[in-house]
Amino acid sequence: MENVLLGLEHIATWQIVLALLLGAFCGILVGAVPGLEPAGAMAILLPFSLQLEPLAGVMLLLGAYGGAWYGGAIPAILIRVPGTPVNVLTTYDGYPMAKRGEAHRALSLAYSSSFIGGTVSVLALIFLAPYLAKVAEHFGAPEYAMVAVLALVSVVLAHQRQIIPALVSLGLGMFLGTVGFDALFNTQRYTFGQQWLLGGVPMVPVVIGMFAMSQAFILLETKSHRPDAGELAYRNRFRGLSEAFRYPRTLARSCGLGLSMGLLPGVGEFGAQFLSYSLARRFSKNPEKFGKGSPEGLVASESSISACTSTVLVPLLSLGIPTDPLMAMVLAVFMIHNIIPGPQLFAEHPDFISGLYISLLLLNICVLCFLLFATKYVVKLSKISPRMIGATILVLAFIGTYTQNYRITDALITVIFAIIGRFFIRNGIPAFPLVIGLVLGPMFEMRMMQSLSLANGDPSVFVTRPIAATLLALACAGIALGIYSHSRERRTSRSSKKTEVRFP
Repeated sequence: MENVLLGLEHIATWQIVLALLLGAFCGILVGAVPGLEPAGAMAILLPFSLQLEPLAGVMLLLGAYGGAWYGGAIPAILIRVPGTPVNVLTTYDGYPMAKRGEAHRALSLAYSSSFIGGTVSVLALIFLAPYLAKVAEHFGAPEYAMVAVLALVSVVLAHQRQIIPALVSLGLGMFLGTVGFDALFNTQRYTFGQQWLLGGVPMVPVVIGMFAMSQAFILLETKSHRPDAGELAYRNRFRGLSEAFRYPRTLARSCGLGLSMGLLPGVGEFGAQFLSYSLARRFSKNPEKFGKGSPEGLVASESSISACTSTVLVPLLSLGIPTDPLMAMVLAVFMIHNIIPGPQLFAEHPDFISGLYISLLLLNICVLCFLLFATKYVVKLSKISPRMIGATILVLAFIGTYTQNYRITDALITVIFAIIGRFFIRNGIPAFPLVIGLVLGPMFEMRMMQSLSLANGDPSVFVTRPIAATLLALACAGIALGIYSHSRERRTSRSSKKTEVRFP
């Protein structure tokens, strides 16, 4: 109770409340406008969040992160265009329900399912993070090095159909992490005599270029006119809350999968949504209705997405390891304010942790209430010209990048990585591994050198310590499983080509 009261006192400031509401509002708008992504919105907000106090800056980003998944259901249901990439399965059952004249029911059910998943996710964060932090108290340099290895392997395995491009992207990110002044050996690495590179490649301009400006380039090339979403008439706004609980098994299974997938680096909402939807259809009493307007399919899709939103914070808060680039942006806010995630965070900043938990619960409540009453106004955003949105993003990206340190070199880095990001998108190369490599690469290098230094250069330190050995075994098992799955797919594709019957 003492920590709860500390948390309530900590968030009872206008700055934190305003940051929470503004972040949620921006996230909803990003989700409601097809073509935008949460990563781009968070990238634009990142420089501004660094100017706020720690909890306000974190909630500005997490508000945009969580609100986008709610808002992404709006165009997915009304015009069959997913607001964010992870809302693609929402179109399968949400749009047919809207065509039947049940748009209000589908939206209410989607919001309610997201709210349930998001609330369960916050509760899981509250209970899981402290226990993992207690385990992390026994971690030394070898354990943290192996955690980084496991995270890097998981990121590559999450892009199993793009392993080579993912490896290239990850390798480029890890290489960029080596640029700058090496304090250990008192040398400069890959700076080419440029003083502005002594501090390394800054993450903020890289993230803004890769995820915001590159997306703006695509929007500037878009000429399509979005269809009219039609009129919305709610008869019972809170109907979805009771209807979602009519499918308790699907709801529990989807939330459980979302919680589990959120803990795995590089998997997150995509893996949770597809797996929960597939299992819901398999175990449903009416599987033939899936894809034709099944409320159960909508519940499975939306609840699994939001169930990931808080559990992705568990590795970040307890170990200091971001599971995706979005959490890497949140980590940047922590580091700027000299708040080091890890086991000591719970002991040194209990007011911050309690305030974060309460703010996340309030975030879900605020987003749900706002959407239930303001969806018909948010829908009008889908009529805005994509080119206008792209131009606005470019202006905001430049302003955010330059005003962080007032250096023209940051703006130059942003433009360079915007071009790289556009190249990645055009050639199907995932950008997420690059940012993860930029963040985890220096951490892995530092922990490896510390481990080998303490062990007098003996690499067996990674297999003689039980926790480090377990993490290394998991990483090796993941690599073996990935190689096996890749070779099996290649054999299957070759055999199918051989048995293919061709007609003249």
